[in-house]
Amino acid sequence: MPEDKFNFTPESLDIKNSDFKGVRTFAGQIMHLATDNILIWSPITGASVRTDIDDVNGPKNIKTKKEIIEYLKSSFEIGHKAISTLTTQNAMDMIDFRGRQLPKLDLAFYALTHANEHYGQMAIYLRMCGIVPPPTINEK
Repeated sequence: MPEDKFNFTPESLDIKNSDFKGVRTFAGQIMHLATDNILIWSPITGASVRTDIDDVNGPKNIKTKKEIIEYLKSSFEIGHKAISTLTTQNAMDMIDFRGRQLPKLDLAFYALTHANEHYGQMAIYLRMCGIVPPPTINEK
């Protein structure tokens, strides 16, 4: 998404009979995904969460496209680290997540499905701006 459309929301299209009031911007989708990545992956590794995260929408001081993309990349680095710690011996170990006890493997699966859901939303946002989203798999 080009920087000048990074704050795009379907609400701005004013589509008749649609209800896009209050939906996240494209940048907001990325911030939410990155933040939830951090909040989901960190319990698997036992790492502490950044102190500037107040809610699932991410730190308020991250604003530019460059900063948002760096934040997203760092969240996936946490995910890669978390996945690398999973073994057949510990995958079913129970951990606390948002007041519930879940196996580490369930939490990892949730992180992956959550990312896919937001990819789908962002792909639609891109198409609404006349941009064909990149494929999730490179076919040769």
